Amino acid sequence: MSRHSANEYPTGEVVASVQRRRWTLAEKLRIVEESSQPGMSVSYVARKHGIAPNLLFRWRKLMTEGGKTAIRANDQVVSAAEARAMKKRIRELERLLGRKTMEVEILKAAIEVAREKKLISRTPLPFEDDTP
Repeated sequence: MSRHSANEYPTGEVVASVQRRRWTLAEKLRIVEESSQPGMSVSYVARKHGIAPNLLFRWRKLMTEGGKTAIRANDQVVSAAEARAMKKRIRELERLLGRKTMEVEILKAAIEVAREKKLISRTPLPFEDDTP
């Protein structure tokens, strides 16, 4: 049985950090189109652009589903981020509408109270009889 020292084994380099990159819509579309070309494989195109094949498969799937949704709805498709922003804005507007509705109800009640007081103050007092 032979013993080896640590210096006898080949050493390798360990990469500790992974850099993330944001791809523009145009870049994603170009890469997806390139992967759809005859003779091109998803793995080759992904490797060529330095991305994981599963990410490219995801982009292709999202593009296909988005296109189907647009065709089915006969309309444009908005991004999930844009939809979230619109939902947030709708909630804010609903909250403001609720506040304004409550203010209107309070003002209506105040007007009603003011009218009642006005009528009471203008009502003639009944005659007092001095008869026993």
